[in-house]
Amino acid sequence: MADEITPQTPGAEDQPQGAPLTINAQYIKDLSFEVPNAPAIFGQMQSTSPDINIDISVNAKSLGENHYEMAISITANCDVGEAKGFILELVYAGAFTLNLPDEHRQAVLMIECPRLLFPFARNIIADVTRNGGFPPVMLGIVDFAAMYQHRIAEQQAAQEAAEGGETA
Repeated sequence: MADEITPQTPGAEDQPQGAPLTINAQYIKDLSFEVPNAPAIFGQMQSTSPDINIDISVNAKSLGENHYEMAISITANCDVGEAKGFILELVYAGAFTLNLPDEHRQAVLMIECPRLLFPFARNIIADVTRNGGFPPVMLGIVDFAAMYQHRIAEQQAAQEAAEGGETA
């Protein structure tokens, strides 16, 4: 009987095993919706258009070897004239397993993971605002790659400023 030969890919021993990205769970970590001036605010909306400001950020933390929690934080503030229409805060998170080389892990965690979670968070925002008596807030597409690149640039600038301060 002949010995079986298993082909080897160069560097295969360095490659992580398993799917490169696995979503283990996704969940609402925190959700708050307040309408501090109800019911008067609904009458004010008849004559004044609401002004809605949205802030989105992402954050990740390690849960152990190759396991991470990625959270998208979305804050929406609605003003109707001088009055506060609503305050919405959502933290939507997912637990991920990343079987990737170290040099790719951070980018996948901060770009691809939020990209997978965002449609669900977007739906929650629309439902909550609609159920709260307001027109549904429909968030547009978010460029998580640009957010990541901006964060890296800020970190590099801060590091250069710190290094420049040490030599001065």
